[in-house]
Amino acid sequence: MGRERGSATIWLTLMLCFQSSFAATFMVGDASGWGFDVSNWPKGKSFKAGDVLEFTYNRANHDVAVVDKEAYESCKIPQEAPVFETGDDLIPLKKGDNYFVCGFPGHCGGGMKIAITAT
Repeated sequence: MGRERGSATIWLTLMLCFQSSFAATFMVGDASGWGFDVSNWPKGKSFKAGDVLEFTYNRANHDVAVVDKEAYESCKIPQEAPVFETGDDLIPLKKGDNYFVCGFPGHCGGGMKIAITAT
């Protein structure tokens, strides 16, 4: 029984490493980075759970908030929403819908937001 459990643990660890080795990293906005009018950037791209989005921006002027669909559509960021502020943030995608907005006043409404569905 102990040996079976050990084998299962090793197998699970190898599978997780194997799966994560296929995760892709995407620079949001490509060379322009995280900025205005980036909402169309995901079009034509395929994303998987575990893929990583890299948000690069001037931290004095922008941030990245991870929000739900309602906050994405209304551009009203809940107080409990995670907010990244480093200027070079790596955020892994979860399976399903993922929403990101800039929390600076007027930026989300100006198109600084993206919605991504990860398979």
